[in-house]
Amino acid sequence: MLNRRHIRVKAMQTLYAFRGSESDDFSKDQKFLLFSIDNMYNLYLLLLSLLIEVQKRAEDDLKKKQNKHLATLEDKDPNRKFVNNQVLHLIKESVPLKNALENYKIDYWDFDSEYVEIIFKAIVSSDLYAEYMETRVSDFKEDKNFIVDVFKDIIAPNDKLYDYIEDKNITWLDDLPTVNTTILKLLRKVKTTGSEGHFVPRLYKDEDDKQFAIDIFRKTLLKSSVLNKEIELKTQNWDSDRIADVDFVLLQMAICELQHFPSIPIKVTMNEYLEIAKEYSTPKSSIFINGILDKLVKEYQAEGKLNKVGRGLM
Repeated sequence: MLNRRHIRVKAMQTLYAFRGSESDDFSKDQKFLLFSIDNMYNLYLLLLSLLIEVQKRAEDDLKKKQNKHLATLEDKDPNRKFVNNQVLHLIKESVPLKNALENYKIDYWDFDSEYVEIIFKAIVSSDLYAEYMETRVSDFKEDKNFIVDVFKDIIAPNDKLYDYIEDKNITWLDDLPTVNTTILKLLRKVKTTGSEGHFVPRLYKDEDDKQFAIDIFRKTLLKSSVLNKEIELKTQNWDSDRIADVDFVLLQMAICELQHFPSIPIKVTMNEYLEIAKEYSTPKSSIFINGILDKLVKEYQAEGKLNKVGRGLM
């Protein structure tokens, strides 16, 4: 679920917050970094559980209509296509997902049910829903395509839900694009015969990714004095006050990665930090960072200082 760019962003944010002197005593900050990354899984479970709650809300709505004193024929025999959606039932009945929701204590919607109502009303008032409900039966493919479209076009871009997520945890806003993309991928790939743990993906692709998060954070801090000198030598014509703080942290990380991560290709390092700069810093930051890194790479290559191995040579 988590990609290397998002790991770099999390490390950058923690380093930016740390802003302290060089030290090997930063266990609290490393713990915060890993907690911040782990907390992304809470957001994933929160949004996936929203689909479960919307299905429950739809079922409650049908029951209320059936029990009305003056129930119409339509109330008594409603179209159950939405509440019977096969993908929603796979999510709802997933035992690994139930266990994860319990372990992570994801019970937000019990207290914030008004947001379930907002999403439910947005769905049933949409043209997407009206078209889907024109018939009473559907196959798995139609059910899946409908839920994918609901999440992509109604849930993910909902402004009120966005504000709710921001209020719950400010760091979740950076996680939201990755989490939404993950959910869409899982919805598109779901099968009736899929694995039981389909909706409980691993947070890290593998242990190497988790170790990378720790290493890029620790090494950047431990080598900060040397990294700062490298940056100062290449920015002598720049007023230090003109260099954005985020740019300085990104340069520290990028130089550290060039020097101390031999298996990561030069182009990957440069492209990743330029893209992060475009998203998190000033409009001209990527040009500034690219200029510094380009000069350093050429110098390192000329001096034989780039110890790249395997695919890192590319």
